[in-house]
Amino acid sequence: MLIVAIASLLAVVAIWIGYPVVVALLASLVVKRSPRAAGAGDPGTGVSNGRRVTVVIASVDSPEVIRARVEDALTTDYPPALLEVVVALDAGGTASSASLGEIDPRVRVVRGDAPGGKALSLNAAVRQANGEILVFSDTAQRFERSTIPRLVAALGDSRFGAVSGSLQIGRDGAPANLAERYWLFEKWLRLQEARLHSTVGVTGAVYAMRRECWHPLPAGLILDDVYVPMLLVLRGFRVGFEPTATAYDDRRFPPAQEFKRKARTLTGVVQLCVWLPAVMLPWRNPIWLQFLFHKLLRLATPYLLLVGGVSAAAWLASGAGITTPWVGTMLLLIMLALATLATAAVPRIRRAASMAFAMQVAVVRATVNGLRGHWDVWSR
Repeated sequence: MLIVAIASLLAVVAIWIGYPVVVALLASLVVKRSPRAAGAGDPGTGVSNGRRVTVVIASVDSPEVIRARVEDALTTDYPPALLEVVVALDAGGTASSASLGEIDPRVRVVRGDAPGGKALSLNAAVRQANGEILVFSDTAQRFERSTIPRLVAALGDSRFGAVSGSLQIGRDGAPANLAERYWLFEKWLRLQEARLHSTVGVTGAVYAMRRECWHPLPAGLILDDVYVPMLLVLRGFRVGFEPTATAYDDRRFPPAQEFKRKARTLTGVVQLCVWLPAVMLPWRNPIWLQFLFHKLLRLATPYLLLVGGVSAAAWLASGAGITTPWVGTMLLLIMLALATLATAAVPRIRRAASMAFAMQVAVVRATVNGLRGHWDVWSR
């Protein structure tokens, strides 16, 4: 039992600590230039090439919210004559081009393809795009004025098919809960992966890609921000990360909503493996190890923790390897009591434990969804 508990713990440590440390070390050895993972570093580079940019926004939100997002996207340091915005209204939504009214001559509004969903809305928007560079954003976020120029400049390196920007939660960037602390870690890891070769996923709220690299997305796709970059990697491109191309999101989500979001995205990882199986093949996927540790093995976390916890408890209850079994049982009871008291008495620990537990339950929900082939998770 002790060996099983130790093995399970070591596996979790390898996934969440060992892999990021190894990636960071390898990236520091491989990269001989600036830590920027993609591109020229000078935002003026993309501008001097005169490349047209289309900002793509797919939305099911109200006209007022969409107008505010479009106006923010137009407030950029990129040359106005080289910029346009295409808004795709979800086929299942209630907003219409008439309800948006006149915003700017550079803005076009289209209806997403039936039956609806983000992937089909993006397809409709890209068909209408004239830009050589596509910049993707969601409705709730806001860009720095320099974000679009920096994304375009990053694509000055022809090896890169796409580049992700950096999403910051809140203007001050200070994490308010465990989920936001995790996001800071996730951004750091994506940067290290991009320095090494490619980031496994981009941030759907702020990323750019070359227009000629776009492939239409399948209906019902959950994670376009993982499907798109992985498809590019399979085709021989790199996917970068530009930490100075910033988008802000001022929303804060309660634990119940974070659970739904996490369950949805993790279900999307399972769907990706089913719909794009080449990512599972090491001879096809040049970042197979990154995908394995960053996406797949993380799905094993709750099961490893469960096996490790049950094994450790059984070992203690059986006497912890000593001749007096009741000693082990007492140790187990004391540990459980201390953990319960700490969780109940300290609000910060209680909130963190609650969030951590919810995230692991989200993995289980995603596993069930994947086994059932249940991909319609947007309302769950």
